Amino acid sequence: MAHSDSVTTFISETKGKGMIAVKDIKNGEIIMQEKPLVCCQFSWNAAYKYLACDNCLRSLETTEENVRRLTGNSNISLPFPECCPTVKENHTKCFACGVQYCSKECQEQAWKQYHMTLCVGTCEESPSHPLNILNEAWKQMHYPPETASIMLLARIIATVRQAEDKNGAMNAFMQFCHRTVNEVEEIAHKLLGEHISNQLEVLRELTAKALYSDDVHHWLTPQGFGALFALVGTNGQGIGSSPLSQWVNNVADLSLSEDQRSAVDSFIDQLYVDIEAVSGGFLDAEGSGLYLLQSSCNHDCEPNAEQTFPLGDSCLVLKAKRDIAQGEEVCVSYLDECALSRSRYSRQKILRENYLFICRCSKCLSQADDANETSSDEEDAFDDDD
Repeated sequence: MAHSDSVTTFISETKGKGMIAVKDIKNGEIIMQEKPLVCCQFSWNAAYKYLACDNCLRSLETTEENVRRLTGNSNISLPFPECCPTVKENHTKCFACGVQYCSKECQEQAWKQYHMTLCVGTCEESPSHPLNILNEAWKQMHYPPETASIMLLARIIATVRQAEDKNGAMNAFMQFCHRTVNEVEEIAHKLLGEHISNQLEVLRELTAKALYSDDVHHWLTPQGFGALFALVGTNGQGIGSSPLSQWVNNVADLSLSEDQRSAVDSFIDQLYVDIEAVSGGFLDAEGSGLYLLQSSCNHDCEPNAEQTFPLGDSCLVLKAKRDIAQGEEVCVSYLDECALSRSRYSRQKILRENYLFICRCSKCLSQADDANETSSDEEDAFDDDD
């Protein structure tokens, strides 16, 4: 699943898991590459026709199709069509329910891991199937922007049900942090707060109706379902795939004259302006996944590494944002760039509610006595229902 000769993991009393460099790592260097144990496209993202492989989240649109949809302009023609990453000849569908894959390999992997259990419920012509009822209930409770999906929980459960070594599969998932509270800090996960307890019980009952088996019965009790929900909420890594970004990168690698380069750069700049006007920031096929090695990375508000998805699918590539010395901890940000730019108060609030810890990174400690950083008018901006 994962591979790296640059880092190793550790466990400490104060931080729990962590990741440390075993050699010097240069700025921009790939630290590790990892495929998820399981991943899933967000429900609303799929409903809005961001067509992606049901297994690896690779976009199934050509770059031109993608740009025409995002701009609402069906007449756009892209130069350098050879730079489009999409190979439609490789696409295939599940013979039973019609969900689409980027390749036969992805279809076979999905069937062997989880799709055999979930297949009947994914058919759009079966709205009364318990899995479709579960997904629709989730969508009505959690509107975009999305940060989680009930169907990721369904895939975890299905993976265990289909595994030959069910205990091994269960243990793989239970290696992730799955606390619902941090007793030391007296913090409860916001996904399990009192204000959504009724929602959680509805989701638990619908999940049990759709996927109950003796192998996973403990995950479908109120306590077990809460732990599974917290596992996904705490460890889920956002994934984005875009044929446009890959096309742009491929065009950047072309050998072009100065005039050609200037023309295509202007074309691309205008393309993003047009997309912003119609689709805003929603460019990618988006979902989330669970990555065992990457989940060991702790948060820092000034991270020395970042998660990227340059291959256009769910394969995560961790890259250094600056030079990292041997023996130094490798940290990422659990917050997006917008949240990172907020006050210490706002950053702390998001981290407490979503990840059950109080950040004590050097940036937070240095701002602890700054009055401008210890209170905020930004609080309401983060009170979404995810």
